[in-house]
Amino acid sequence: MSQDKRLRIFFTGVGGQGTLTATNLLARTALMANFEVVAGEVHGMAQRGGVVESVLLLGGWRSPKLDHGEADLILGFEPLETLRALPYLRQGGTVFSSSDMLPPLSVSLGVAKYPSLEAIQSEVQKIASQYTFLPCRELGIKAGSVQSGNTVLLAAACASGILPISLEMLAQGIRTFLPEKHQASNLEALRLAEAYLKPSAA
Repeated sequence: MSQDKRLRIFFTGVGGQGTLTATNLLARTALMANFEVVAGEVHGMAQRGGVVESVLLLGGWRSPKLDHGEADLILGFEPLETLRALPYLRQGGTVFSSSDMLPPLSVSLGVAKYPSLEAIQSEVQKIASQYTFLPCRELGIKAGSVQSGNTVLLAAACASGILPISLEMLAQGIRTFLPEKHQASNLEALRLAEAYLKPSAA
């Protein structure tokens, strides 16, 4: 894959999900594969249950800033946060999102209503030329760790060819940068993601 490919990625999730770990894993894996990497601003990481957003730019960008309508790819670790991040996506961009909902406190208290997954997908479809929703939390638990569901999302994006990083590179990144105790579950999550996507690719 070409190291010259330029890509602007917007990550969004909920505090405590491991969104920042996933961002760092992808950034370090890209560096290991000799891509130019610029990390953008990070918001909300101190608040568990709050919104977490980060930006990763691949391919020689000079500024870490990402404005509305500029992201080529959104990686959403929670569907409502994917919906909220849509203003950042350029028309015709790509979305990979978890389909497993983690309703915010306002919904749990009955103050707000959580939109249906179908409604979220309908809004995504208006902007994205390609989108995929996966049961990341479910597959993460199956792999041995809820947090490894984030690797499901990364693996899906890698398998699609949208990311200039192969599944083999991602597996190498997991072995190199994650603590040994977390490697097995994340490698299994990668395998489960690949298996989950195969029927739709056939």
